[in-house]
This record gives sequence, structure tokens and C-alpha cells, in this order.
Amino acid sequence: MNSPLTTVWTHPDVRPQRVHAPHALHQGDRVWQETNCYVDLWIEVLHGFGLDPRAAFAFTVIQDFEGDQFTFFKFPLEDIERLYGVQVQELAIYDSLEDRVFAQTRRGHTVLVEVDGHYLPNTRATSYKREHPKTTIGIDFIDPVRRRLGYFHNTGYHQLDGEDYDGVFRKLARFAGQPDLLFPYVEFAKNARPALEGAALAEASAELLCAHLARRPLRNPVSMWRAVFPEQLDQLLTRGEPYFHLYSFNLMRQLGANFEFLSKYLQWLTAQGYDVPESIPAAAQQISSEAMVMQFRLVRAMARKRHDPCEDCFDVLEAAYESTLPPLAALAL
Repeated sequence: MNSPLTTVWTHPDVRPQRVHAPHALHQGDRVWQETNCYVDLWIEVLHGFGLDPRAAFAFTVIQDFEGDQFTFFKFPLEDIERLYGVQVQELAIYDSLEDRVFAQTRRGHTVLVEVDGHYLPNTRATSYKREHPKTTIGIDFIDPVRRRLGYFHNTGYHQLDGEDYDGVFRKLARFAGQPDLLFPYVEFAKNARPALEGAALAEASAELLCAHLARRPLRNPVSMWRAVFPEQLDQLLTRGEPYFHLYSFNLMRQLGANFEFLSKYLQWLTAQGYDVPESIPAAAQQISSEAMVMQFRLVRAMARKRHDPCEDCFDVLEAAYESTLPPLAALAL
């Protein structure tokens, strides 16, 4: 498959720098433009390898309510290896993060590393130069001489240099007085074998869907959320806007984005020739949309300091879940 990039050479000892257009999943009409840093990152990493990430979304059927949040949904690495031949291994950082990243990118690998979002210029609207959130980026280009790197993050591909480069690699003067600072957790992704294509890719993806459906929650997770929501709503009204942003990310966004991707995945399966009734991806998309409606309602409720139990939202979400997972599981039997 052709990779969606062109290259720009900068230095004879470094991997070529890419010019990258976001995948279609990160363009066009979407309810949730961003999901979580891990899923959005992998969409673009796979796309950067010239692969179609839509085949890997079978795992979305296993999302559950975990008591205080919805499952932070992530691509299972074993699914990625089976479908695309991409292996992910832990990278030992035994002396210098910069040196180890340079060694792997020269081999054509992409390095997944947890960094401080304070130094990522693509987050200007949120954390850049203001906050210090932990986030994962995928580095595939590094020029140590010019202090530049290219990285996948969120819904696209970006570049940074200068002081931001030194910040990511902890080379700023303020880090010199912290000799016991732990290295971050780092992985690297490599193309170990050819990716599946065409009918073989669709068949393997459908098999993964059947396997994941066998692992789906035994109870409707929306109903479980509904049972504890009154207590959570009291906390929201008490703790205010800063807590609401954290709450909405881990509940409405994770639920809504997960089911939006499930809807896109089922549409992809249909395009591959599998008979999936239109009502099932439509119900999954309804969960996505209603989760956004509920988020907006809670914003208004907090602004007015008004108790809104969102009963009708829960009615829609519960019914849409029952119209998604049980009929989908019945098809897999």
C-alpha cells in the first residue's frame, strides 16, 4: 500500500522527515473530533505506515463502565500485529532517551514515548507552555544536530525544535539538578512482516470482532453508569468546572468516541462485503451523539447550578446500546 507522505531530507544521518495528511477518520464530519491520545496516535501511526486503521476497531465492543469511568479504550497490540504485522516492544532507555530514539528512527521504526505536553507546540490551545500533562507521542524523525523532531500526536503529525526539543528530551538546565529523574516508559513500533490486505484483512478483522464480542460486558454499561450518576452529579455541582472537564473526558467522551468508532468500523465491514444491518451502526452512532448532548446539558446545568438528572439522555443511551451490542453479538453466533 502506498504511504500518504512525501519526504524532505535534512541531514545525511537522519531518517527523512515526512509531510503527512491526517487519516479520513480525523477529517470530515465527526461528533468527537478527538478521542484519547492513544487511539488518535495509533490511527495516524498506522496511516503513516500506509495502512488503514479502520480494520482494527473490533475491540470497541468490549468497552465497559468501570465504576467511576468508562474504559479508556485502546488498540490491543496483539490485534495490530495480527492485522498489520506491526510489532510493539518496550524500548530500554539505558543512557539517553535522545540517543535511543535516534537509533530506532534511523532503522525506520516509530518510537512511542510519554512526554510532557508543556513542550508540544500542537497543544497551543490547551497545555503548551502552560501546563505539564503527560501524553504519548510517536516520534519517527529526529535531527539531533538541528534539534528538530517530527511526531504523531492526537489527530495529526507535527514538528518541534529548539527549546521544545530540549524539553522533550530533558536537556534543559532545570533538569540538570535532578539526576534521579526516572526515564519515561518507551515503546517502539516496527514493521515485522507484511500487512494483511483485501479479503484477508477483512476476514481477520471479522474474526477479531467475534472474539471481542465474546468478551463484551455481561450487563449494559450505560445502566451501570445510570445507577451511580446521581452521586456523581452532586460531585460535579460541588467541585465545579475544573472537575467537570476531567469527568466529561473520562465518561461522555470515552463512551461517545468509542461508539462513534464502532459505527465507522461496522460501516467499513459492510463495505468489505459483510452483511451488517444498517440499524446497528446507526444505533452505535446514536450513542455517540447522545453522549455529546448529555455533555452540553451538564455544562448548562453547572452554569445555572441546577440539578439535571439527564433521565431522557440515559433512556436514549440505554436503548441504543441494546440496539447495538446484542444484535451484533447475535450475528456472530
